[in-house]
Amino acid sequence: MSQDPRPDVVLIHCHDLGRWLPTYGMSRVPAPHLSAFADEAIVFENAHATAPLCSPARASLFTGMTPYRHGVQGLTHNAWRYREDVLTAPERIRPLGYRSALIGLQHENVDPTVLGFDEVPGQGFLPRAGQVVDAASGWLDTLDPLPSRDPLLLTIGTWEVHRPWPAEDYVHADPSDVDVPAYLPDTAETREDIAAFYGSIAQFDAAFGRLMEKIDRTMDPASTMVIVTTDHGAAFPRAKSTLYDAGTGVAFLVRPPGSWDVEPHRVDRLVSHLDLTPTLIDLAGGDIPDCLEGRSLLPLLRGQDPGGDDGRIVVTSKTHHDAYDPKRAARTRDLVYIRNYAEGPLLELAADLEGSITRRGMGDDHLAPRPAEELYDRSTDPDELTSVLDDPAYGEDRRRLSAALDAWIAMTGDPVGDGPVAAAPARTRAGDGLPPVPALDRTAARTTKDLTS
Repeated sequence: MSQDPRPDVVLIHCHDLGRWLPTYGMSRVPAPHLSAFADEAIVFENAHATAPLCSPARASLFTGMTPYRHGVQGLTHNAWRYREDVLTAPERIRPLGYRSALIGLQHENVDPTVLGFDEVPGQGFLPRAGQVVDAASGWLDTLDPLPSRDPLLLTIGTWEVHRPWPAEDYVHADPSDVDVPAYLPDTAETREDIAAFYGSIAQFDAAFGRLMEKIDRTMDPASTMVIVTTDHGAAFPRAKSTLYDAGTGVAFLVRPPGSWDVEPHRVDRLVSHLDLTPTLIDLAGGDIPDCLEGRSLLPLLRGQDPGGDDGRIVVTSKTHHDAYDPKRAARTRDLVYIRNYAEGPLLELAADLEGSITRRGMGDDHLAPRPAEELYDRSTDPDELTSVLDDPAYGEDRRRLSAALDAWIAMTGDPVGDGPVAAAPARTRAGDGLPPVPALDRTAARTTKDLTS
């Protein structure tokens, strides 16, 4: 055991998983290793990404800021990148004594060496789960034990479970033995698509099992926190690239250090990927900067959850994917209010969804015009299928969440309501960063407590 009470932290993240795991009710998903991990972990039942697409969501995970503020409002291969003065989680905890390493996939910059990690073995170009685990295992073999080194933040990312899921790469499940969520049509095409998805999840799960075995052999479980999450929702229509629960809801599993003696349990409070960076700073013994938008989860991770709903509101956003599709949402544990800022279809399908097998069997109802606003009550409609925006019984909820969204826009300076948000400016040789981070104007927010406390 280390004399330093601060634990090592391992963050394992995959692509496009959402909450497609048995621990979240998807009982037929082939993920025995992740299920065994969840049985030893704190399971956050209502965790959300800040965005329903990769680069903005991941950038928020690693900065504690929403996309407009950190700068990555679209995919990094479309020139989106951090603002010039953004600090990432490894940069914020380095002065507090933590070292850091990135192994495997990232999608926040075309150059992984600018993301603030002390080491980037493989330069971030080992995306497939098997490759990543091999690379991580080799790197872990060189790691000195605590307390002969500084505590570590180790980030491990995989390509899986991103589309495509070809049969030559993944063993597909039986289409008759899959879970079809209520937001998808239960067709032969959907089942075939989900069966392929299961094959990718199974491969990720097998790699995860190998990885955890290695971590527990080379890093002391008594002084190691392991966090497992994904960037956003699964790659299906009405999930990925939307602000519905299926689009921003994420698996978030945390196994605290064994020395903390915290029993596995489930937390139903609303939490956000924005909370990771504040949590790491708190864990490292630092003060959480006022410029961050999340909150530390350390009390919850130490088993101090008082239970119940604390009234928190989190804002999620989408601006650019492969098309301009600006929308924002204000979400509580049980309600979500969505505002669409541009005319378009009910669902603007990303390219990988438009080309999916599911799309071939779903018809064209999603091409009907979208409403300007939507409101859903998850307590009665967990899949968020029927908007209650015009129901008089929800009039006060609509006004409250609309005001909360206006307050957040005022606080962050988000220009989405001022007209089209331009695409990212081209990179140059002279400098890669976007202009500086806009300050949080907390005095402009009328509901700052719910949004930021």
